[in-house]
Amino acid sequence: MAQDLVPPPRRHQHPGGQRGGSAGPASNFPQGRPGGQTRFQYRKAYAALDLGTNNCRMLIAKPDGDGFAIIDAFSRIVRLGEGLAQSGRISDAAVERALSALSVCADKLARRNVHLARSVATEACRRAENGREFVDRVYRETGILLDIIAPEEEARLAVAGCYKMLEPGETPGLIFDIGGGSTEMVLVDTRGPLPRTIEWISIPWGVVSLAESDDQDAPSAEERIHIYARMRQRVADAMGDFGMDHRGKGASVRLLGTSGTVTTLASVHLGLESYDRKAIDGLIVPSSAMRDISANLARQSIAERAELPCIGQERADLVVAGCAILDAILDYWPSDRVGIADRGIREGILRQLMASGGKR
Repeated sequence: MAQDLVPPPRRHQHPGGQRGGSAGPASNFPQGRPGGQTRFQYRKAYAALDLGTNNCRMLIAKPDGDGFAIIDAFSRIVRLGEGLAQSGRISDAAVERALSALSVCADKLARRNVHLARSVATEACRRAENGREFVDRVYRETGILLDIIAPEEEARLAVAGCYKMLEPGETPGLIFDIGGGSTEMVLVDTRGPLPRTIEWISIPWGVVSLAESDDQDAPSAEERIHIYARMRQRVADAMGDFGMDHRGKGASVRLLGTSGTVTTLASVHLGLESYDRKAIDGLIVPSSAMRDISANLARQSIAERAELPCIGQERADLVVAGCAILDAILDYWPSDRVGIADRGIREGILRQLMASGGKR
């Protein structure tokens, strides 16, 4: 559900982490075109926010030709699903982390005079006993109305946001999104003007849920390798017979991954000192290189992974779970290459909003 932005009171972040106060409503529409403002500047701004199990991400954009131009963005690791598998609830600490991030997003939405926004929540809120309670609190404190979407819509939005990055070809394409609490895989036919979904699946393993299923810092490399094998098997079991009719039919499937896992591994592959979206988005990486990096990371301790650029402390305990998911996908869908897309659900939402012309 798209949201007109007439913000209710918003939570504000003050120095020292103290919150309080509220802000009055901001104007939704420009009152005439100011002198000297270009046509692009005057175009309405749209926003897409994706609150996942691990990350909170937002894009604000304006229509530009056949696509859109990003005018603001936000991304923060919030670990909303931390401990969810054990407790069945979003923890108080995770709620506070998410609210802090969403408060920043609310301020950006107001400052950018956003005309229409859609904010979605995925697996953590779907699974948590207190998911609806959390969504209600977010609206009260930030004015952001989160829509808890079904796995099918999550998959559809991810495809809409990145399908143009698939390599050209006549064979089916497999677009996969390794999230924090789940992984969506969509087999698509791209021979028409728009992709046609052949088959899709959502499995309950993402980097957070899979990492929490086993010890991520066993004392020896040998033990860590055994743990890695167990995680791969859990993912393989969850995939079942997905896409069975299209496996092993000669030409390999075209693979496109959209997630922090594939962008992180691609950054390691390029030897980047810090993340560079321009270098990563649209990159094609040999599958063998992705597997080699995954195998090396699986042997390392959390402390060793944390020393690597583009992984660091924030991803060190989760990246290997993502590697296990990727390896399981490559086991089922052998391919020489993996396409990397630093885009997905948010871009899919933006395209949807702009295609509607702001109509809901």
